[in-house]
Amino acid sequence: MRRLVPALLLGVLPALAQPYPAPIPPDHPAIRYTTTPANDPIARLAHALDTGAATLDYGPQGYLASLLSHLGIDANSQALVFSKTSFQASKIGPRTPRAIYFTDDAAVGWVPGGDGFELAGLDPRQGYQFYTLDIHESPRPRIARRAECLHCHQGNATLGVPGIFIGSVFPDVAGNANAATAIITDQRTPFADRWGGWYVDAARGHPRDRSAAVALDPAEPETLTPLLLTFDRARYLSPHSDIVALMTFEHQTHMTNLITRVNWESRTGAQPRIDELIDYMLFVGEARLPGPIEGASTFTKTFPQRGPRDRQGRSLRDFDLKTRLFRYPLSYMIYSPAFAALPEEVRERVHQRLNEILSGKDPSPRYAHLTPEIRQAIFAILRDTNPHLFQ
Repeated sequence: MRRLVPALLLGVLPALAQPYPAPIPPDHPAIRYTTTPANDPIARLAHALDTGAATLDYGPQGYLASLLSHLGIDANSQALVFSKTSFQASKIGPRTPRAIYFTDDAAVGWVPGGDGFELAGLDPRQGYQFYTLDIHESPRPRIARRAECLHCHQGNATLGVPGIFIGSVFPDVAGNANAATAIITDQRTPFADRWGGWYVDAARGHPRDRSAAVALDPAEPETLTPLLLTFDRARYLSPHSDIVALMTFEHQTHMTNLITRVNWESRTGAQPRIDELIDYMLFVGEARLPGPIEGASTFTKTFPQRGPRDRQGRSLRDFDLKTRLFRYPLSYMIYSPAFAALPEEVRERVHQRLNEILSGKDPSPRYAHLTPEIRQAIFAILRDTNPHLFQ
């Protein structure tokens, strides 16, 4: 858990409680973030729109459904946040939460009655790139890259590289965040500290957390009371803010920021934090579920279908949802273009360490959650789906 001051969900917050790595200058000669042409799904869609190779259809939520279709994002990934943690803060509140949709390499934010779409695409070498699209219908809709977004999207909460994250706040009845107590969350955060300012839906087994609650008394800003009001779920593509989708996004955001950080450190001559990357990939310190959970949407079914699978039909995307998030605790982001874009010497070191850990050569207590059966299963999955890993 990391305590922060003023919050943006897809932004960055200065840290108060622990040291953070210094930001890496985006215009470092080895990086050139702002001058290098972007190579991410949003940039490719923007180019297709500009050349007429693609079009966007306008519907009840504007271009939202069409955007998701082009980007391969399922609507069942929807997570709803009602805290005012966006540049569209005036439009967001408990009655009009902002919807976030995501896949491995792109995210889309939308709020009913808002001014535009917030878009983020993962460039394998450069980290997340940020864009906006006007909400109003146009004969030639144009996606604009926003370099100025680094003012909020590169800092302590994103490990000093361009990234996104999940925030948890103590919101008041209007959704205003208590800045002094805001934190960012990932797979290691205790559930009691997660999802303040969010709606979270589960068909079964919702852990105790901060969701769907507000601080009624300004004199007691950390005392939460369950929200009594409702919002019109019919305005959204999905009626759910799925707990499994949100937990998956929590894992992915920090995982992606770590991959980008290691990439940039290696390219700029800094010591890359490989051990930290490996530990997070292997879910060291993951908060254990207090009991089985079941998502409210079809996300639990569709996410694993993205594969790949080994000869026994197993995938790193398979969920556990009994005591932990994934059945085989090694991040599916090992298949991502961002991981593949790590410098070769870094990838080789990661492969070597994974081999040592999964083969049992490294019996460190920190990996005690990986039973011999689990290690063998992960090893077999990687052998079948990523055979060069152990060559």
